[in-house]
Amino acid sequence: MLPYLGESFGNPSGVHEVARRAKDAVEEARERAAVLVGAARPLDVVFTGGGTESDNLGVVGAAIGAGGGVAVSAVEHPAVLESARFLERLGRRLVVVGVDSSGMVDPGEVASAASDDGVGVVSVMAANNETGTVQPVAAVAEAVRRAAPGVVVHTDAVQAFVSEVDDSYLDADLVTIASHKLGGPKGVGLLRVGETIPLEPVLHGGGQELGRRSGTHDVAGIVGMVAAMGAAVANRDRFRKSVLDARSRFEEALTEHLGARRTVSGPRLVQHSHMRIPGVDVEALLIRLDGVGVFAAAGSACHSGAIEVSHVLAAMGMGAASASECVRFTFGWTTQPVDGDRAAALVVEAAKAVR
Repeated sequence: MLPYLGESFGNPSGVHEVARRAKDAVEEARERAAVLVGAARPLDVVFTGGGTESDNLGVVGAAIGAGGGVAVSAVEHPAVLESARFLERLGRRLVVVGVDSSGMVDPGEVASAASDDGVGVVSVMAANNETGTVQPVAAVAEAVRRAAPGVVVHTDAVQAFVSEVDDSYLDADLVTIASHKLGGPKGVGLLRVGETIPLEPVLHGGGQELGRRSGTHDVAGIVGMVAAMGAAVANRDRFRKSVLDARSRFEEALTEHLGARRTVSGPRLVQHSHMRIPGVDVEALLIRLDGVGVFAAAGSACHSGAIEVSHVLAAMGMGAASASECVRFTFGWTTQPVDGDRAAALVVEAAKAVR
């Protein structure tokens, strides 16, 4: 990234030498990204300002381009859900598809929703950001195309790209990737767009990215993101092995010493551990963990004495009492197996103290 923060700090839309160097860097990154995300051609990669913008473009842009509304799963990231609700406010059709107790969609139910009059786009995430549940995106895409030809399938693959060896989610027509989930710079993302997909821009201006996304390119950010994507793909096997070992040790210790249980039983990302720890006030636990260097997140929030359950856990049928005992732990790029033991010891100690 450094050359494009210094001597080659040019606008790729310009015509002078420094601008041409910047443009060359963007187009080289586009070619590499196209291979990594299974695009038929480099021009099928649209660079954006992050996962949220890519989701907005993939849902709103595709729905307007298709002249229809949208069907989404109940556990989508807010970037997708709020985009869908925006379309609803514009008078477009919105269908929300439920999930089972592990947060999984039924491809048949999604296909049925796609067949609803007025639906032009379906969006089902590759993997959930809270629980790590991996969705059957390829099966969803196949079912939708069979039941509702012409309906576009979008997937938010922000969580999945770093670790999923089975990249069948790339069967979707539109795929969202975000840089920061791969260890790349924040504020950069991409949307892979099928060649025949009509896409209405959600940002208007100078007409960059073939008119699909206006705005001056973040050249250093784009170069950094694609470098991170390449590193993620090259190191997936190593990452999965280290993290799976660490997570197994971690969950076994929490189960043995705290009676903790996994909240999902189906396929999940290797780097996610969503656990219910009975008898523990999770907000108190998170504060104590933060003080000893374990950074986790809750599946619910307490405001003025009322427990607010996340939309993901609510869609899975979980009530406030159960959700208030749920914690999300995620393992990172540098995680080693021994880190599972170290983290578990700190969590067990903190949870016992809170109890």
